[in-house]
Amino acid sequence: MATAPRRDLETIPNPNPQRSYLIRFECPEFTCLCPRTGQPDFATMRITYVPDARCVELKSLKLYLWSYRDQGVFHEAVTNAILDDLVAALSPRYLEVAGDFFVRGGIHTIVTARHGSLPAHLSTA
Repeated sequence: MATAPRRDLETIPNPNPQRSYLIRFECPEFTCLCPRTGQPDFATMRITYVPDARCVELKSLKLYLWSYRDQGVFHEAVTNAILDDLVAALSPRYLEVAGDFFVRGGIHTIVTARHGSLPAHLSTA
């Protein structure tokens, strides 16, 4: 497997496709560039999903997230792009991506994008 940034996401078979269960990732070292200033934007990306037949392979997820490091992109666009790419790769029962961006210009931004509905028995609220 490559160790350079890349956009393709590898998947593995879900070992328990008969069961709805949550998988959560917290990626506290996400970076991209502000498309207006070129300055780095730092965020914690939180990914929560209920897999169906496939799960994301973790090293490919790391390399995928790393691929945004030198890309100028707005917070809203990158959060939704990550959601779209994960949905395309996994076809999950539910998926949520929350980009928790560090303060920039006195504003703390959290962007949350969702696909599907979280099964009621998995709700943490």
